Amino acid sequence: MTLLHNPSTMGGAERLAVDVAMALDRARYDSLFCAIKAPRTPTREAELRAAGVAYFPLDLGSIRDLRVVPTIARLLRRERVDILHAHLWDANLVGVIAGRLAGTPVIVAHEHTWSYEGERFRVVTDRHVIARAASTMVCPSEEDRRKMIEVERIPAQRIRVVPNGIPPLPESSGADVRAELGIPAAAQVLGAIAVLRAQKRLDVLIEALGLLVPRLTDPHLVIAGDDAGIGNLQRLEQLAASRGLGERVHLIGRRSDIADVLAAFDVACLSSDFEGMPLSVMEYMAAAKPIVATRVGGIPEIVEDGVEALLVPRRDPAALASAAERLLLDPSLAASLGAAARARQQRERSLSGLVERVESLYEELCGSRSTRRPAQPQSST
Repeated sequence: MTLLHNPSTMGGAERLAVDVAMALDRARYDSLFCAIKAPRTPTREAELRAAGVAYFPLDLGSIRDLRVVPTIARLLRRERVDILHAHLWDANLVGVIAGRLAGTPVIVAHEHTWSYEGERFRVVTDRHVIARAASTMVCPSEEDRRKMIEVERIPAQRIRVVPNGIPPLPESSGADVRAELGIPAAAQVLGAIAVLRAQKRLDVLIEALGLLVPRLTDPHLVIAGDDAGIGNLQRLEQLAASRGLGERVHLIGRRSDIADVLAAFDVACLSSDFEGMPLSVMEYMAAAKPIVATRVGGIPEIVEDGVEALLVPRRDPAALASAAERLLLDPSLAASLGAAARARQQRERSLSGLVERVESLYEELCGSRSTRRPAQPQSST
């Protein structure tokens, strides 16, 4: 069974949990998906059900109200779940407690890098509750594993690295997103796909655009993604207006036509303060886009500086602007990096490869424990 707190804000971790739950081998796994807080839209629920995944939206409210634990434990017992795979700190915390109460044989706690830059309480619960109660903890990169060992002091043997992957990009509809947004065809467009969280430091990207205005003929910035918190969208809009960039910054919200949005980008950007292994960068790679990204977290494990992307220090608008300008003014370099990035993504970062790694982990963990129904384990990713 898959356990996730809130799929309403569809960031990388939420998308990965859904994708894996739908892609598990149905001949070997009965897959159940439990959303502690139900999504605002039925889109993902419909996808899960169409893929044969049982869906349980609990809509239990705050994750810190531990009254959710008995509800989840009852669900685990009733459905006779053999493998509980929780994603993100919130679900990890209640998941390991509920799983132990229910006697679930295998509990996987999947971290996606948030705790290392978050509250001290999260670091403490990772070490003293989640790591001790889970069968294993999973992280997406070697850098995350290092932080879990050195910062959170979790024993190395309790941690497994399972790198992320993405499904093939959907076909483009051919829609002209630039025309939709009123961006001239000849403009230079920086783009980002990101949930509007403070972590993503989209303010740095806006500041970089401001530096490019006097250096390029007509630069624009397109940002596609949900507003993850109260006021994030408004703050970015206010920043753009204060820099005189209101007509050049396009905040377009969550989009389902991701291939069309990517087609509008000349340079794809990631400006985050910290990351695990971001799916957005893999999407940029799959679309063969030239990439500028901050050198944080697992990003250097996905792309090599000067080979598949240009990597820059975090919180450095000038460095980000200079790297983007270099790609915009050197089409040959941009095409070379984009082609190399696409080849590497297809070789190393596919959803099928991720699912194989997850299923191998399940088999290993089930083999080391007695399960209720070893022939047909139920996964709760």
